Amino acid sequence: MTTTFAVRPGSSRQLAGTGTLLRFALRRDRLMMPVWIAVNALMVLSMPNTLESLYGTPAERADLIRQMGTNSSLRAMVGPVFDDSLGALTAWRVGVYAGALAAVMSLLVVVRHTRDEEESGRQELVASGMVGRRASLTAALLAAAVANGVLALLLTAGLAGQGTTGALALGLGIAGVGMVFATTAAIVAQLTESARLARGLTAAVLGAAFVLRAAGDSATDDGSSVLTWLSPLGWLENLRPYADERWWVLALLAGAGLLQGAVAYGLAGRRDIGMSFLPTRPGPASGRLGSAGALAWRLQRGSVLGWSIGFLLAGVVYGGMTEGAADLVGDNENARRIFERMGGRSGLTDTFLASMTGMLGLVAALYIVASVLRLHGEETSGRAEPVLANAVGRLRWAAGHLVIAFGGSALLMLLAGLGLAAGYGKEAGPVLGACLVQLPAIWVIGGVAVLLHGVLPRAAAAAWGVAGAALLIGWVGPALDVPQAVLDISPFGHLPKLPGGSMEWGPVVVLTGLAVVLVAAGLAGLRRRDMTT
Repeated sequence: MTTTFAVRPGSSRQLAGTGTLLRFALRRDRLMMPVWIAVNALMVLSMPNTLESLYGTPAERADLIRQMGTNSSLRAMVGPVFDDSLGALTAWRVGVYAGALAAVMSLLVVVRHTRDEEESGRQELVASGMVGRRASLTAALLAAAVANGVLALLLTAGLAGQGTTGALALGLGIAGVGMVFATTAAIVAQLTESARLARGLTAAVLGAAFVLRAAGDSATDDGSSVLTWLSPLGWLENLRPYADERWWVLALLAGAGLLQGAVAYGLAGRRDIGMSFLPTRPGPASGRLGSAGALAWRLQRGSVLGWSIGFLLAGVVYGGMTEGAADLVGDNENARRIFERMGGRSGLTDTFLASMTGMLGLVAALYIVASVLRLHGEETSGRAEPVLANAVGRLRWAAGHLVIAFGGSALLMLLAGLGLAAGYGKEAGPVLGACLVQLPAIWVIGGVAVLLHGVLPRAAAAAWGVAGAALLIGWVGPALDVPQAVLDISPFGHLPKLPGGSMEWGPVVVLTGLAVVLVAAGLAGLRRRDMTT
């Protein structure tokens, strides 16, 4: 029977226990939140020095603005340029992506402390005490607000040297986007009965927001398109930090967050714990689940489909902007050097394609971690025990999820290669090879996740930190001109730079072998330890 805490409508007891739940949420996220905040802040704060080395003279900046005005494919990726100051260029180059990262962090935090808690049964135990009906939702939103507030403070302080007003606008704008999607996640968490579905639907809303902004920016060079204004990421762009700030745009972000928060609170007061407004089918509507692998596929097929569509579209977009990126770099030696550190010293077009395949590989590492850690979620929620109580061994159970994790990553990179070839309009073979050669490094990250889950299940979330560190090194490291030894910390730093470079089988074989060892060690640990709850 579902237990709820009865309180009078409108009473302050609706929020009883919020402070305790907030402290608990911050303690649980003491690893995840700092990693997300650090990656986002370092990405933004590293940009001014990088951009100064790339576009150090007024003539170079003026040429950049002119080229962006005529290059619709690049505008679709990073938006239009509104001013030639370093602060404005920083907001242009990473503002949208920083907002998207803040949105992902926020949706993960909110879903984890609302629907995840209900799905695991822990929320029912909490609600049996002196806890208000809306306390959990309030604590989750406050935890997201703390994370976004810290991020805004770091960005404001770090960019103050470029201008305090612009730094404050950019910091508040990015935090505002994060809170808009935090409240979106709060609504979706009331509608669905599955935390996985809540994360997926909110991520789909974020993806739609990015597509709307990209479509609008490709059509106009000043952010004035109706499509751009339909997206919260477009609002961040039109806030125009360091370019005669439009402070009233912050009211849009605040209004959207408050409106969605009110809807979430209204929904939370109209349902029982564990229930949802969207009905859930009681079992498979068709077919049968005759094996652990079939069950794993049923659980993860939506995620695989979403990631696959995203990688295919990303490949098409990156392929389409290849020629434009080559024109944008032109004779800029500093920009060329950064691309060469990322993609090798072949021709500029091949170097750009190698850089993009490397970036897609880094993102695919996030997929494999999420897919592997689905094992951890099934175990801690108690859903693995009924499966293992039957004639299903632990290794067989784990293998079903790992086939989807490792095989799914190969599918993503294959689709990315096909998209790149279609967008670029050239022979598919070289770019397909460049994408598939990323797999050994991706599998090493996945192997670390398997090892942590199998040997140290309580520290399994640290796999996100490993993937985040690889993403940070691969994305920011070349621009900061860090030593090669730092780049080599990431497994991606050892891969051959394709297309254009020579194929080196040694690192590929070594990384693949390392991934096999890590997975084997993780499975051995899983087989010997007790199951966690």
